[in-house]
Amino acid sequence: MPATTLFDVSLARISGEPVTLQEYKGKVLLIVNVASKCGLTGQYENLEKLYNTYKHRGFSVLGFPANDFAGQEPGSNQEIQKFCTDTYSASFPMFEKIVATGPEKHELYQFLTAIQPVAQVNDPGFRTQLDGFLSKNGGKTNPLPDLLWNFEKFLIDPQGRVVARFAPDMLPDDPRVIRAIEAILPPLQGGAPASI
Repeated sequence: MPATTLFDVSLARISGEPVTLQEYKGKVLLIVNVASKCGLTGQYENLEKLYNTYKHRGFSVLGFPANDFAGQEPGSNQEIQKFCTDTYSASFPMFEKIVATGPEKHELYQFLTAIQPVAQVNDPGFRTQLDGFLSKNGGKTNPLPDLLWNFEKFLIDPQGRVVARFAPDMLPDDPRVIRAIEAILPPLQGGAPASI
């Protein structure tokens, strides 16, 4: 039976344990399709910093490895987990590798892209650059509402609503991403705001 809310989508942790996003209800989430061999893989560092800055306020990054773009996530779940931990000391929750775009895309990404079909981009020429990369390497472009590339980011509010979508070239520490997160986080209790 198909899920009726984002919190009901069936998933699995990177360890293989079946879960839903119910345990994250009431939290602000940044859902990211990640890859280990991408030119954007360095974003893991900023994602981890973002997670550590705001996790005490009910925020979490959720990483979803996907091998959809130029075969840039070829490893097993165990290899991906080891890479993330050893290379970037990533401690935010990671999930099993899924299909994030195309006709076989996972139900999670069906939800996300249906609600937010267009991403906010940093560089308007980013899609053109991707198209050029793909044509040189024999790949195909993905029309909207599919993802542009690895490291696309969906911001979810505590009620499970998709409130923003950021293209892969919008870095996790971009002021626009930070402002969007801070706008939906619960207020700090008696202290100065954390800075990233």
